[in-house]
Amino acid sequence: MTSRFLRYSLMTALAAVAAVTFDRAAAAQAPAQGRGAGAQQDPASVPTPRTADGKPDLGGLWGNPGGGGEDGGARLDEKGNLVVLNRSRGCHPGMKICTAPVNQSNDSTFMDRFDANRPIYKPEHWAKVRELDFNSNEVAPYFKCQPAGVPRMGPPLKILQTKDEVVFLYAQQGASPSDYRVIPTDGRPHDPVRSQDLLFYGDSVGKWEGDTLVIDSVGFNDLTWLAQGGYFHSDQMRVVERFRREGNTLHYQATVIDPEVLVEPWVMNERVLRLNTNKNAVIPEQNPCEEYSLGNLVGRIRH
Repeated sequence: MTSRFLRYSLMTALAAVAAVTFDRAAAAQAPAQGRGAGAQQDPASVPTPRTADGKPDLGGLWGNPGGGGEDGGARLDEKGNLVVLNRSRGCHPGMKICTAPVNQSNDSTFMDRFDANRPIYKPEHWAKVRELDFNSNEVAPYFKCQPAGVPRMGPPLKILQTKDEVVFLYAQQGASPSDYRVIPTDGRPHDPVRSQDLLFYGDSVGKWEGDTLVIDSVGFNDLTWLAQGGYFHSDQMRVVERFRREGNTLHYQATVIDPEVLVEPWVMNERVLRLNTNKNAVIPEQNPCEEYSLGNLVGRIRH
């Protein structure tokens, strides 16, 4: 039985790698296939719009809803329709629950674990990381109806920008599906009281460094993870996020600084999002959080 299970696991892993390799090859060919008449203009080649005070205008809807695309996992065809390059695998004949999101989620988890860019913990904390990872379906924040938190929630779906502040709107699964952050950008320091609180989003302040908006956040609780895999953090974490617009693309990158548990700051992979120019695009309404009976869960789905 053990040998059969190992063979099956190896075959499944190889199938997933093959599927991802095929999709990446398709993604590499896609730009060349779209160079004919009517092809979409490179979003980065569009002049970067600016506000009245000369700052890049970060305002807009960024990402997929109703069109758009991000992270190389999607693109627009000649008519502006969203084309997803990372297609879901077919389901095994023996699977009792078989939907596209099931395999898509499993494949995403599989590939994320091959990412070499991961936080490096002090030696005494690796045992905790492994324990949290192994018991994910009982302890992961995802199953506890709480926000993903900064920086795991990633870039906002929509940005509203004024002279002295930005408003970030999110659409995430969790206790508050439509979360938001209001952040001053006039260069003020952290609030001495609020920065000592233990918050999911921290106390955030922003300033402009040239054409890059830099947001510094402190005052976090230690209830969220940096990413799947048991990557926890302490309440001493500090997060620095950087936003830079080039034409109709938005570059986002976050750096995690947590000397309590990390050997060095962790610079997360940059994300590049495309401006959604569909005038009818909206932030989709999210379903309420579903609480799970953790004591009755079977199997281990690491998340």
